Amino acid sequence: MTLPRAAFRIYNWRSLLKFVLPVAIIVVWELFAIWINNPFILPRLEAVVAVLLAPTADILGNGSLAANAATSLERVLAGFFVAAAIAIPLGIGMGRSVTLNQLFDTLMQLLRPIPPLAWVPLALAWFKIGLVSMVFIIGMGAFFPILLNTLYGVKGVKKNWIETAEILGAKEHQVLSRVVLPGALPTIWTGLRVGFGIAWMCVVAAEMMPGTNSGLGYLIIAAYNWSQVPVIIAGMVVIGIIGIGVDVFFKAIERRSFGWRELER
Repeated sequence: MTLPRAAFRIYNWRSLLKFVLPVAIIVVWELFAIWINNPFILPRLEAVVAVLLAPTADILGNGSLAANAATSLERVLAGFFVAAAIAIPLGIGMGRSVTLNQLFDTLMQLLRPIPPLAWVPLALAWFKIGLVSMVFIIGMGAFFPILLNTLYGVKGVKKNWIETAEILGAKEHQVLSRVVLPGALPTIWTGLRVGFGIAWMCVVAAEMMPGTNSGLGYLIIAAYNWSQVPVIIAGMVVIGIIGIGVDVFFKAIERRSFGWRELER
């Protein structure tokens, strides 16, 4: 066996390995569902698949799976972009200015451990029931991962790069735009990736708040009230699929745009 062929087989085996555990879980799930024989506790796989294969069908009068997924995605994008628009400039400022860092650091360290869902009562009190409350909760979830990664990315730019630019006569805005931001961008992108993942988790919880009438979180709660466990699991599967899809997108951009970072290591 030639070396390239052996390496190819190893690669194929490792590629298949990632599917072993999910397939095993599905098999065990189906066996337990048959053994329990109670769809209100654990439905058969075919019942969940039937819901997934009809993404545009109305479910319990609460809209389709696809429509509710699109609504959730719109909300998480709104909260995510609001968080990024605030966190990235603040992180850059804190990374470049000792004064600004000292001014905001204590407050950020105080607020950072607070779970996003702990803000729900205040969000309802401040913004009432509606989109703004949900965007606020989602934004709080995404804000700190983006902020901290931006801050660490800016501080992690090599000092000799900055010093060289300054020696060559570059002004602060030139150092920022041509040295600091390009150098920090891979870490900022990681913060965006992590922040979106947390935002996606928060949107489902935010849609379970009182007064919500759409979204995957709302659909799951409505299905629970009607004891439609296959719909609940189908909604969870869609949440996972969308989350994986977005993460694959972030990884693809990272590999394409920031491959030079691996060469440095």
